[in-house]
Amino acid sequence: MSIRRIWVVASNVFREVIRDRIFYLLGLFALLLVIASRLLPEVANITAEKMLVDLGLGAIAFLGLVVTLFVGTGLINKEIEKRTVFLLISKPLSRAELIMGKHLGLSAVIAVLIGAMGLMYGLLLHSYGINVDVQQLGITLLFLLLELSLLNAFALLFGVSTSSLLATLLTLAVYITGHLSQDVVKLARLTENEGLQQSVQGLYLVLPDLSQFNFRNDVVYGLVPDTNTLLATAAYGIAYTVLLLLLSSFIFSRKEF
Repeated sequence: MSIRRIWVVASNVFREVIRDRIFYLLGLFALLLVIASRLLPEVANITAEKMLVDLGLGAIAFLGLVVTLFVGTGLINKEIEKRTVFLLISKPLSRAELIMGKHLGLSAVIAVLIGAMGLMYGLLLHSYGINVDVQQLGITLLFLLLELSLLNAFALLFGVSTSSLLATLLTLAVYITGHLSQDVVKLARLTENEGLQQSVQGLYLVLPDLSQFNFRNDVVYGLVPDTNTLLATAAYGIAYTVLLLLLSSFIFSRKEF
């Protein structure tokens, strides 16, 4: 596997997504923040600051999710539909390198997008005199990137296996299930149905627990996750992402066109 070839694919994906004017989302994000900063003090004066902090982080997560869902699931399918995949795989480029490069390129786009929105968000909070720990904010955005990178790997996995529409729906289902999995497990334990409990526990072990990457409440309430928790969560996310990319590469390598 060549790092250079992966880097070339990733660079092309990065430029292509930018040409699709994906960064118009930054303008939408800025507009949402300005509107929220004007309306929230009138609606809830006492808790307006915490609501603005939470809303801003939620908007960053939502817009990052939108890019992952609608761009990530089409990265491979678009090449197949345009028949450009034949040109790519006819070169000294393996299918695994194509998968890795696509994932790296979109992850880079998401990283730049999150970083830009985070900077705009931090400047707005500073202009309103709202104090937020920069380290906590950075940790929150970093783990949001890890979460979306993991979801990007799911999008690629479904993208090489199904149509773009179905891949989008399946990736969204993984996102929703991943954030509700702990609550579902707790509810299942309240029942006396052992079969249901085992099924839910099995699903919990197979699907990622995306709620582990959510530190937005920690920023709002000034809580600092301990180092061991952060390292364990990061290792979990990276390992899961690598596993999904390997599985995607395996499936794609056996796909006939």
